[in-house]
Amino acid sequence: MDSLAAAPGTGPATSPLPTLRSPRKPASFDKLPTDRAVVFGILNVTPDSFSDGGSYNSLDTAIAHGLRMFYAGADVIDIGGESTRPGADEVDPATEQERIMPVIEAMVKAGALVSVDTRHAETAAKALDAGAAIINDISGMSVTPEMVALVAERKAPYVLMHRRGDAKIMDSLIRYANLIDDVVAELGAALQVFYSAGVQPEQLIVDPGLGFSKTADQNWELLANLEQLGKLGHRVLVGTSRKRFLGSLLSTAGKAAAPTERDHATIATTAIAAGKGVWGIRVHDVVGNLHAAKVAARVRAAAAPAVRSSDGSQG
Repeated sequence: MDSLAAAPGTGPATSPLPTLRSPRKPASFDKLPTDRAVVFGILNVTPDSFSDGGSYNSLDTAIAHGLRMFYAGADVIDIGGESTRPGADEVDPATEQERIMPVIEAMVKAGALVSVDTRHAETAAKALDAGAAIINDISGMSVTPEMVALVAERKAPYVLMHRRGDAKIMDSLIRYANLIDDVVAELGAALQVFYSAGVQPEQLIVDPGLGFSKTADQNWELLANLEQLGKLGHRVLVGTSRKRFLGSLLSTAGKAAAPTERDHATIATTAIAAGKGVWGIRVHDVVGNLHAAKVAARVRAAAAPAVRSSDGSQG
């Protein structure tokens, strides 16, 4: 993987758990794959997420789904207790923790590497105490001082996502002088806040925030220009899975495709993003996207000798 990487289908909740045929390596951020894009499996423990809200809203169904993704090959299980869809109501930390902490504890016990999807430093701290390894924060340009301080203190890997405003108003904040330059500049400014607090650059992962304060056309433009995020010098995580811009593209008779009908399109975007060298992808359907990541990595590896030969460094 180069600049953007700097430094299994998941059946219904009632289906039996698959047998883990071979032992997984011990969960550790430092042991994540480096030869392909890392796969984050999305586990929403919420009643109102846009794709699967309510599907895994009980402890048993959430844990079962997380285990299926883990056994199917997900490198990271990304657990969240608050919907991030546009217009969603905010969830207080106590409610969020009640939803996710037992699931985090169970997944850690099973040997999974866990990412906690939260805006709240209090929740992130408790998740880290329970064994979570990564903080995935959608706050974007509104990240709190408490979260910055926590990341500096605990030295945890942290995903900084680009977003303007909050869930209620982000869809109105879509005017950019130059989309790519503005997203890179705004992420860069936020990164400086973390640097100033003593956070080490290798802890930080950037996410362009597809679907957050962007139109469908802007999402496509970002996807086509992911290489530009390499200017920031950090790993890049991309989340396209089942998002609205895919539903619009696949619309029939003016009706957007349902979230669960967007998995094939998601796999296509994963192949594109992984082909551009992103470090990680965040998805609902683990198997299909894992396969796409492997194919993209193999194509990149096959292209590398030709690139070296053409620039004269290897004949």
